[in-house]
Amino acid sequence: MSESHQKETQKRDDNSKVASELNNLIQIISGTSSLIENIWEGRPGSEKYFEMLRASIERAEQVTAQLVAQAGGADRKRVLRPDLEQRFDEALIAGAPNQRKHSILLVDDEPMALELLHGVLTEAGYEVSVAQSGFECLDLFRRDAHAYDLILTDLSMPLMDGEETFQRLRQMSPTANVVLMAGFVDSARLEKMMHNGLSGFVGKPFAPVEILAVVTSVISAAERSKEGGNGIAAAI
Repeated sequence: MSESHQKETQKRDDNSKVASELNNLIQIISGTSSLIENIWEGRPGSEKYFEMLRASIERAEQVTAQLVAQAGGADRKRVLRPDLEQRFDEALIAGAPNQRKHSILLVDDEPMALELLHGVLTEAGYEVSVAQSGFECLDLFRRDAHAYDLILTDLSMPLMDGEETFQRLRQMSPTANVVLMAGFVDSARLEKMMHNGLSGFVGKPFAPVEILAVVTSVISAAERSKEGGNGIAAAI
């Protein structure tokens, strides 16, 4: 490998790490600002300042998206198996079903991101368990592989990332449903995971309505598959 090629590869790797961290931070900032906005709703002058904050967050998202593209990241914010795309559109219109019989295992090493998404899912009516590492996720899943209708896992985690967690879950149960969340994921890497049974990917930061539509589409497809007596491939 030439020196110039090595430098270019290193630059892309550095950009991917920066993009991932920026996306995670933007998601946390956006979620936190929404919480504060709800608390301060109706206060004199609050709308003016929150409008400025929203504009700043949108600009940060645009800059980060450009960085992701330059680093060779996925060119779409959402990637689903073909059979789930129509279900996503339907779920986006109908909204998440208010049913507590569906259980989700949420995996993320970032406490604030975990808390924000936990709130979104529980408010939508899902029973949510949390894990702060791939190891903890596997331990919970090993205890009862049938306890969770869906696993939502972050990609960038120390020691065991989301891809390895997905692979190990596939070994434990070929019918586990998993959705991958990431601030950045290389396009080739994502394509490989999709080929190996990944049902979907959602890029951070994402709107609550978007992640809920993904969750609804994957779970409803799994339910329909069970009714038909067929298994469903794992989704990360």
